[in-house]
Amino acid sequence: MRIICLFNLKPGTSVAEYEEWAKTRDIPAVNALGSVTSFTVHRSVGVFGDENAKPHFDYIEVIDVTGMDEFVADISTEDFQAAAAPFQGFADAPQFILTEDL
Repeated sequence: MRIICLFNLKPGTSVAEYEEWAKTRDIPAVNALGSVTSFTVHRSVGVFGDENAKPHFDYIEVIDVTGMDEFVADISTEDFQAAAAPFQGFADAPQFILTEDL
């Protein structure tokens, strides 16, 4: 299963501070979870075919998990919740989209 998270940073949030936290703390912590096979974070840079358009979301996270029950158990621990808490301060109304392959 793949989870895709779309979000913008909250107004006034430092892009440099968020990206440093994502690279040094969030990406390693999520990739260390037993239920996660891959976790990547991407910055939007444009809209294909329309160089003047701005993407609706500044950041996209892609989380590949072995199963939702396992993932929920992993992210529910006190240690992980503490490690992930800064995300709520950075992300403005993130949308976590659950997907399945066709």
